[in-house]
Amino acid sequence: MSDTKNKTKKFTPKTPQKPNFQLYLIIAAVAVLLGLTYIQNRNSVVDITQKRFEDMYLVGDVSKVTMVKNMERVDITLKSSALSTDKYKTELESNSSFFNPAGPHYSFQVASIEKFANDFDALKEQVPEENRIELSVATEENWGSYFSSFGFLILLFVLFWFMMRRMAGPSGPGGQIFNVGKSKAQLFDAENKVKITFDNVAGLDEAKEEVQEIVEFLKNPGKFTKLGGKIPKGALLVGPPGTGKTLLAKAVAGEAGVPFFTLSGSDFVEMFVGVGAARVRDLFKQAKEKAPCIIFIDEIDAIGRSRGKGQMPGSNDERENTLNSLLVEMDGFGTDTGVIVVAATNRPDVLDSALLRPGRFDRQISIDKPDINGREAIFKVHLKPIKTADDVDPKKCAAQTPGFAGAEIANVCNEAALIAARRNKNAVDMQDFQDAVDRVIGGLEKKNKIISPEEKKIVAFHEAGHAVAGWFLEHADPLVKVSIVPRGAAALGYAQYLPKEQFLYQTEQLMDEMCMTLGGRAAEEIIFKKISTGALSDLERVTKLAYSIVSVYGMNDKIGNVSFYDSKADGYKMTKPYSETTAEVIDQEVRKLIQSAYDRTKELLTHRIKELEILAKELLEKEILFQADLERLIGKRPFEKETTYQAFTNKKDEPKVPDLISSEGDDENPESSDPLVDPIPEPNSDNRI
Repeated sequence: MSDTKNKTKKFTPKTPQKPNFQLYLIIAAVAVLLGLTYIQNRNSVVDITQKRFEDMYLVGDVSKVTMVKNMERVDITLKSSALSTDKYKTELESNSSFFNPAGPHYSFQVASIEKFANDFDALKEQVPEENRIELSVATEENWGSYFSSFGFLILLFVLFWFMMRRMAGPSGPGGQIFNVGKSKAQLFDAENKVKITFDNVAGLDEAKEEVQEIVEFLKNPGKFTKLGGKIPKGALLVGPPGTGKTLLAKAVAGEAGVPFFTLSGSDFVEMFVGVGAARVRDLFKQAKEKAPCIIFIDEIDAIGRSRGKGQMPGSNDERENTLNSLLVEMDGFGTDTGVIVVAATNRPDVLDSALLRPGRFDRQISIDKPDINGREAIFKVHLKPIKTADDVDPKKCAAQTPGFAGAEIANVCNEAALIAARRNKNAVDMQDFQDAVDRVIGGLEKKNKIISPEEKKIVAFHEAGHAVAGWFLEHADPLVKVSIVPRGAAALGYAQYLPKEQFLYQTEQLMDEMCMTLGGRAAEEIIFKKISTGALSDLERVTKLAYSIVSVYGMNDKIGNVSFYDSKADGYKMTKPYSETTAEVIDQEVRKLIQSAYDRTKELLTHRIKELEILAKELLEKEILFQADLERLIGKRPFEKETTYQAFTNKKDEPKVPDLISSEGDDENPESSDPLVDPIPEPNSDNRI
């Protein structure tokens, strides 16, 4: 499930963002303002005393005397003849950063304007009448003083204006403070059409048929309306993570040829009250203007959770207001039938029942993990852009990846290409894909991890115990691969199985599954007469399965046909639905069941101790064994039954490949759940219980 049209597209670096000229303009304006203030304060005026001014006036060098009333200052302008003398010229040019010949040239502060006026009148009497100069009075607007007083407020206003402009834009870090109620949906129309089509979606044939019908409704509504049919109002895509829900929605956008709005459920959530509901209304308003169109809401469980759960009495839940608005817009009095809502979630159990009813989501499309045929189709899609060797077969890859979703298969193909490139190969071969599967299931290989020979021997017998137990138990999942190569954080080994494609399990099948899981610990006790902590994940899985047999599936004679499982529970049960006496009986029956399975496993491995030692020895030498190696070492399984993969290959009339893993089935869980010390992350979490 990948866009194969882009397989020849080369990687191009991201175009650098254009500089923010608004910010540069603001910085330049502030710099100019500060510069003007600096020049204003550092002009050509030289400070002198009043006594020196009187000497200048008496000798006739002064041409103008200005008294600045609001500044308590007197400015003095010299005659041009006086400026040409060295006495003043040298002083003015050396003591001022910006010499202004027009003046004023000197100034001095006075304590009182009235007192200076009286002193100046007395000074005029000392010079001849023809040389007397009248005192002029002026007021001055000093921008430097104003900026010194109000500069902080000016800068604060400029900063606030700049932040508001930024936050009002579509990419503002504050989230559109002026358009907070506007929808965040991304629109795909004729100008920016989605390039993905149904050809890029593999392994989802049934789901594609459902959504193709929606596309056909939009393209040719007359075909259905002439028979009285109505266009569906909504479709809910339900499935585990990575199965292709969002990819299928992209394909709908690429095929429909109508405007397509896409957003996430979290885009409605905001810290402000009423914003979510406002965004829902705005989204449907835009959609109705472009009807017919499609709205895709990814992860709708962010706003579609059941109302009333986990809410404090008297509180106002913003999420519930958003959900109420969505319910009304999808099917209310003013519903426009030209808008189809497609939503996706991997948690349909938490959604509100009013959201799931027909009329809002008319159909729920289940997208499960692909079976072996679906995985083969998905591999074919993802292998197209990869340069592969001749030995790479999608059928082999599909058989060795049971339970993998589409996203995990894409990851395997990408990891295989990276591994081949790291090894300087010209093409990706099958060994690279096997290493990629190990990498995805078990984690990174720890080549430099120091393991003592004693620990390695324990790991080998532990994993051999799983393999032998599963090999000689009829209903246990057959082995795919067993490895004692350290991987992940603390896993010293793991075993991978091929679970059957089935939905109903009988008691015998579950018991064989428990025995196979306990094979590792039983082998340790038989061989070493001691047990280790390596069975942690095995015991966890067995305990869950045993409690499910007793208290969920009603398979215990003493408890009877009773199930204490509540499918409607929200996960916050404070009380048990049974008494303390019943709880004690359940615990006793679970221990009895696990002990019975353990004793049976020990008996089986004691009888097959020769095969156990052969496998452990081979594991210590090769570290990795496949099912073909088990057939070579201990013979074929003593159960005549064609496996799912055998039926698959025989149907296609293709010969079996020696290194191909035979299987009893393929869907569900690969059960890479046998690490020592800690569980290995599994590619899928379906536990069937």
